Amino acid sequence: MDKSRLRSVIEGARAAVPGDARHAASVRIRDALLDRPWVQMAGLVACYWSIGTEPETHGLVFALWKHGATVMLPVLRDDNDLDWAVYDGPDTLAPGRFGIMEPVDTRRGVDAIRTAALVIVPALAVDRATGVRLGRGGGSYDRALARVGPNVPTVALLHEGELMDGVPAEPHDVPVRYAATPEEIVHLAG
Repeated sequence: MDKSRLRSVIEGARAAVPGDARHAASVRIRDALLDRPWVQMAGLVACYWSIGTEPETHGLVFALWKHGATVMLPVLRDDNDLDWAVYDGPDTLAPGRFGIMEPVDTRRGVDAIRTAALVIVPALAVDRATGVRLGRGGGSYDRALARVGPNVPTVALLHEGELMDGVPAEPHDVPVRYAATPEEIVHLAG
C-alpha cells in the first residue's frame, strides 16, 4: 500500500474510535512514558501539541513541564520546517499556522532540537523493523529528526495497531528509536 492510501486508512480508523477511548489510550501512553527513567531525566524535551485524532500530548506536555523539564514545541515555518519555542504553561500558547497551538516564547531556530535530550513526534504509523514513521506528508518532522543526535531517544506516539510491518519508506525518511502505544513502549531497530 502506498503512503497516501495508508494515511487515508489510518486516519479513517482513528476517526472511527470514540473520543473517550482515544483519550483513555493517550493517558496510558502518557503514564507509561512518565514512568521511564530516560523520560524523567530528560531536562530538555522537544514534543508537539497534538491535534485532531492524534494521541493527545497536552497532558504529557503539562506533566513534563510541571516535573521540571523544559519543553519545546514546534512552530511551523513558511517553508514547512520546524522552528522551536519553549512552552511555559497552558497560558503561553496561541494559534499559529493552520490553527495549531504554538508557544508565544522567542523562537529558538530550527537547530534548537539538536540540544534536546528527548524528542517526541507524531506519526500515523511506524514500521516495527526499521523505525520508519509515516507522517502527514509535509516532511517537517523528517527534517527535524535529521538534526537529532544519534543517542537521543526519539519516540513516535501511536494508537493501537499503528506499529506495523511494511510501512512504505523513502530515502528522506528518518527512523525513530521508540514507538509508544497504549499497550507498550517498543525499542526499535532503527
